[in-house]
Amino acid sequence: MSEDSGPDSACVLVSGGLESSVLMYDALSRYSSVTPIYVRNHLRWEDAELFWLKSYHRGIKSSKLEALKIFDLPMRDLYDRHWSITGIKVPGSRSSDESMYLPGRNIILLAKAACHAAMMGAAVIEIGVLKSNPFSDSSKAFFKKMSEVLSLGLGKPIKIVTPFQTMRKEDVILLGLKSSLALEQTFSCVNPKNFDHCGECNKCIERKKAFFSAGIFDKTKYRKEGILAS
Repeated sequence: MSEDSGPDSACVLVSGGLESSVLMYDALSRYSSVTPIYVRNHLRWEDAELFWLKSYHRGIKSSKLEALKIFDLPMRDLYDRHWSITGIKVPGSRSSDESMYLPGRNIILLAKAACHAAMMGAAVIEIGVLKSNPFSDSSKAFFKKMSEVLSLGLGKPIKIVTPFQTMRKEDVILLGLKSSLALEQTFSCVNPKNFDHCGECNKCIERKKAFFSAGIFDKTKYRKEGILAS
């Protein structure tokens, strides 16, 4: 079953975080139709992500923004003993970015999103990768090759676009504020306390540092305030 979305439409991979949330809004200025896609891998923070993502999505009033699509692609069988499933030894305030690695993360997300894009007639998938991302599945070479493979495998052109790949997180924050977006409704934590940011995991610290570097007051609610490891 297919439904043609038109040549000037795009899918945007969203997680509820700062980058993808700002990207979703920014894409509205570049396409006639934007479909946000959330791929659920059944990781421990996804209920909180979806709670905030749905709230943020409802707050954007645009006829170009399509309904949020939520797809399942469980990874518990592969990640079964990983901290993303167990919650044991979640990377904390002094952990390296490399500690956040989830094997094949962007391969998984893009494969599912591309199948939907091809079925709907959208030729573009946007993803909010930043300049600082150290992983091999976030490189320019990877996205170029992945675009080629997906296009070949699906028999339709699929172009992966990374508009924020030359930007830092603080740059994205400033872009979001310029558009008056409710950034406090975005979610970046990998060790949530109910639906709140824990305030001390790797992603919370990264978020705090970015707001500080941007010189912007952070309205995010953290269970633990004031932690900002060097």
